[in-house]
Amino acid sequence: MKVKPRVTLIQKPQYPDWLAGFAASICSGNGNTSKALEHALDGNHLSVTEHATFTFYVSGVSRALLAQLTRHRIASFSVQSQRYMSMDGFDFVIPPEISKLGKEAEDEFARQMMTINQWYCEWSERLVQNGRKKTHANEDARFVLPNAAATCLLVTMNARELLHFFELRCCTHAQWEIRELAWAMLKECQKEAPKIFEKAGPGCVSGSCPEGSRSCRMLWKDEAHG
Repeated sequence: MKVKPRVTLIQKPQYPDWLAGFAASICSGNGNTSKALEHALDGNHLSVTEHATFTFYVSGVSRALLAQLTRHRIASFSVQSQRYMSMDGFDFVIPPEISKLGKEAEDEFARQMMTINQWYCEWSERLVQNGRKKTHANEDARFVLPNAAATCLLVTMNARELLHFFELRCCTHAQWEIRELAWAMLKECQKEAPKIFEKAGPGCVSGSCPEGSRSCRMLWKDEAHG
């Protein structure tokens, strides 16, 4: 079945801006936590934001996205297993550019996913008949599954890593699916920690475009603030 991404912030500090500001006040001796945080952020002293961690539940995203997301190593991930869970009837993600071709194209894509699902079931059955345990059959049958296969996961990052993640993945150069995920996560973070994430977003938010000659020349359209 075709699915759409869903992002839910399920855990965060009660007062993330205060927490990072308190850390900054310890370092600077400035008793005003708000001012201490402001000075730390302005000076790019971002280690104080590492004390604030955010956990997101993400569903309806592709395994292609997962491969990109897990490149961000200062994070914790728990991902739906294709070994221990049967993927018979797996959900899938259809790229927007394919959807733009119309319903006929979407239906064709869905039929291809159904064909792959059939292949998966056939291999799993053959392996079981050959004496493999079902979970062991799953781990080999899954090799025919596509990047479009949907998954769900839990991801935890501290605020400093999130700032870096948004800088890279909110950019127009990022692949469309992880870019959509990044903007959705950023909007949740800005609700909870408006000071820390005030200037969060693609690299051009707080300075010149880091892409240099590869710049999209958009000068940051404000997707985060509406």
